Amino acid sequence: MNLVLGIDGGGTNTRASIAAEGTIIASAQSGSIKRLRVGAEAADANLRALLREVLAQAGVKKVQGACCGLASAAMPGIVEWATGVLTEFGAERAEVVGDEVIALDAAFRGGPGIFQIAGTGSNTIGRAPDGSRERAGGWSSRLGDEGSGYWIGLHSVRRALNAYDREEPQQVLGRVGEIWGTPSIDELINVGDATPGPDFAALAPAINELAEAGDAVALGVLHQAAADLADFVLLVRSKLKRKHAIAGEVPVAWTGSVIEKMAIVREAFFAALKSAAPEMPVQGSVTVPLEGALWRAERLLQPVA
Repeated sequence: MNLVLGIDGGGTNTRASIAAEGTIIASAQSGSIKRLRVGAEAADANLRALLREVLAQAGVKKVQGACCGLASAAMPGIVEWATGVLTEFGAERAEVVGDEVIALDAAFRGGPGIFQIAGTGSNTIGRAPDGSRERAGGWSSRLGDEGSGYWIGLHSVRRALNAYDREEPQQVLGRVGEIWGTPSIDELINVGDATPGPDFAALAPAINELAEAGDAVALGVLHQAAADLADFVLLVRSKLKRKHAIAGEVPVAWTGSVIEKMAIVREAFFAALKSAAPEMPVQGSVTVPLEGALWRAERLLQPVA
């Protein structure tokens, strides 16, 4: 009986499952293994802890196939490091790909489609029928990632400061001050502008609560997030149609807490796509990228044609 291991290494959490004949027999979770986010030492420790736990739960010491979808997999040395750790922990065959790749495969099983990731970070990736890919966004928390949890937290503070200057009503600064423990504006600025900076993505749930309560600043940020995410999907759709001669519509799937857990963003995102491309199929429920990692791990064991 072949065992396969799938890992979804996102920006905040890392999840792993071991499956046998399509049935999950063990699952585990650890902190981020994204080196750019937590550093090389913490990433390595988190990956090793995750593998120890999931293998122990399964009661095995090795797996026949393993696939790890990892944010920032394109960075130098990342694939070699993660592959080495997987091999050390008993993976007979292993591959490391970008987290967007396992997301695509979770939704489309190797076929064409557009996938919108909107969690801690954001990224939009599209795949043509011939396997070639197009993308938009995902240029890191400092340079892009529009519509992400980090972007929502950062831009809520920015817009709230602008509202404060204009003496317009806003509740964001008070709520952020409670979270950061900064009773004054000056203290809040010192924390927000520090190096390394705070985890702006952690503010997103509070911003969502304020938006649901009617705060104009928070509402504006969430609506802008939805508009940006929809624009990226439509941009990738345009690239696929123009550069790869796709005649029909391209299906869309998504994952990430921003769309899944923020109804304001989700409804505005769906509405924008429906308005711009009424015939484009959009998945109504969240995709679990880990399923794509397991699918790819299974494929590693298939005979080469």
